[in-house]
Amino acid sequence: MTKYHRTLIKGMIMTVQLSCITVFFGLIFGTLIAFMKMSNFKIWKIKPLNLLATIYVEVLRGTPLLLQLYFFYFLMPKLIPALGDKKISITVALIVNSAAYVAEIVRSGIAAVDPGQAEAARCLGLNRRQTMQKIIIPQAVKNILPAMGNELVMMLKETSLASTFFIGEIMTQCNVIGGATFLQIETLIISGIMYLVLTTVVSKLVGMYERRLAVSD
Repeated sequence: MTKYHRTLIKGMIMTVQLSCITVFFGLIFGTLIAFMKMSNFKIWKIKPLNLLATIYVEVLRGTPLLLQLYFFYFLMPKLIPALGDKKISITVALIVNSAAYVAEIVRSGIAAVDPGQAEAARCLGLNRRQTMQKIIIPQAVKNILPAMGNELVMMLKETSLASTFFIGEIMTQCNVIGGATFLQIETLIISGIMYLVLTTVVSKLVGMYERRLAVSD
């Protein structure tokens, strides 16, 4: 810790940055996918948007994250050579994976709002868009945000899989230090402590926010 503390801090910063970027863009794309999944748009008897969103969610949630990381790691340079940097490839893969989980968080958060709220809004003359924008979504945020905090906790841990590609997060730095010092057990213990500190801090913040929401209710 004394000799390599700067390297370890660098890895911790990289882990936090990667997790926050992933969850932020995962929320944007996941919300879009959630609305696609709730869409009633039909072509004949088929709901194409709903079908595409369902396939996306099922495939991403039904396959291992490590497999998806490998897929994007090898695929991105061939599809978009300008985005062939391995950090970009891994970040995109994590965002795509997170969006699938966030889509279900957003969808369930909206579904948890009392249907009577929408009925009351229609009685007041609000259309579907106005009802969603002014009535449903503000209430759904209370259900969504705590779950998003838990998604950030999960992502902090799942970024450890990115060490397979040596992009500089905690596990990568600990593997490098372990290889240089031949102290593998010690570096694994240190990495475990660092992940525990990060996830504990985020979990406590999420818990504080949930308690504030409960008081406001």
